[in-house]
Amino acid sequence: MTGDQTRTRDGSAGDADYGVLGTGYDSYRRPDPRIAQTIRTALGDARTVLNVGAGAGNYEPADLEVTAVEPSATMRSQRPSHLSRAVDAVAEQLPFADDAFDAAMTTFSVHQWGDLEAGLAEVRRVTRGAVVVLTCDPDLLDRSWLAEYAPGVIETERRRYPSMDRLRDGLGGKVSVHPVPIPWDCTDGFNEAYYGRPEALLDRSARAACSAWSFLSPAQDEEYTEALRAAIASGAWDHRHGALRTQTSFEGSLVLVHALP
Repeated sequence: MTGDQTRTRDGSAGDADYGVLGTGYDSYRRPDPRIAQTIRTALGDARTVLNVGAGAGNYEPADLEVTAVEPSATMRSQRPSHLSRAVDAVAEQLPFADDAFDAAMTTFSVHQWGDLEAGLAEVRRVTRGAVVVLTCDPDLLDRSWLAEYAPGVIETERRRYPSMDRLRDGLGGKVSVHPVPIPWDCTDGFNEAYYGRPEALLDRSARAACSAWSFLSPAQDEEYTEALRAAIASGAWDHRHGALRTQTSFEGSLVLVHALP
């Protein structure tokens, strides 16, 4: 295990303070059932599953015995009552015995870990079988129209999301990476979920539920938002990207990393 991680007053252990960002998070970041099925399929015949960086419990399979780990008190408080209580711990220091779980999962979390390699080693240590990681491939972020209207958001995400090579090396074993199509009406409000609904990102609370926006200055956030608002109002956005409004799914940067021992 590694030494103590720097944590905020809320307990958040990564580069974003979910004591601030996490308020109202569950109103915008609701699990999408189609993405959930992709994760459930990847977990295979596992019975016990560790969910690292579990947040409010999105994507935890209801038919499996899930142990959740979440350092942020704000996020733990938003877990619905039918889910197990989350353990207050960080990926880099998991309080479990070797090979304690059949499988492990983590969704939209690895880019928050203070020491990615240490966290992946810990997940491998406590897991007998598959490790399933839902994340974004930083090499594919430019597929989003946000690269045009909010380049600072894309650059922030490119800096934070680990490369597929780092994940492969850190997980070891047999690792495969699969694109995850994003449905037009995706209920999980990460940035690319709004690929065909740009108006949604004019909502400050929707942007706040995507942590990359929190790294912008207030002036930069306003600049990007007003540019997008003007482009929608003038028809410029639709002229360039309007076909996305009727495109049933979008293959952007969202990927599922599936690692077997």
